[in-house]
Amino acid sequence: MMESFDASLKALIKHEGGFVNHPKDPGGITNLGVTKKTWESYTGHAANEAEMRALTVAKVAPLYKTRYWKTVRGDDLPAGVDYCVFDACVNSGPYKAIKLLQDALGVVRDGVFGAGTLGSVRQQDPVSLISAFTSARLDFLKGLSTWDTFGRGWARRVKEVEVKAKAMVEK
Repeated sequence: MMESFDASLKALIKHEGGFVNHPKDPGGITNLGVTKKTWESYTGHAANEAEMRALTVAKVAPLYKTRYWKTVRGDDLPAGVDYCVFDACVNSGPYKAIKLLQDALGVVRDGVFGAGTLGSVRQQDPVSLISAFTSARLDFLKGLSTWDTFGRGWARRVKEVEVKAKAMVEK
């Protein structure tokens, strides 16, 4: 839903945190959930560590809206569903988030968010869909080679996203 972006972004930033450069994280230098590579692609110029450290929520919000929220059609999704799909989109990429949504819906898994996927979303109970989506997301994350390093945090995040998303449905 259109009014959900700000609340979803606020919740996402809480999970993404501030500046990190973990040696086992394939994303490398990251701040507020935005990798250096993503920021450079978005801005069209090379970024150094100082620029990455200086990112603010206000600076990254337009990136999140155009590259992630709009890609998973956040404005067209029911409240709560929009947040959990957006969070997965940021964490694992748009293609994977859409495929996870399609898995949860039981529709053709092509990674394209078309009219068929949206129509299926609209036929589902949002709370049940959130449960199915977060279950599919957690199964995917458990299969990653970095699960041993980051799995505990990912599992916590997915559970917290599920709880918040279901609360957003009830509002």
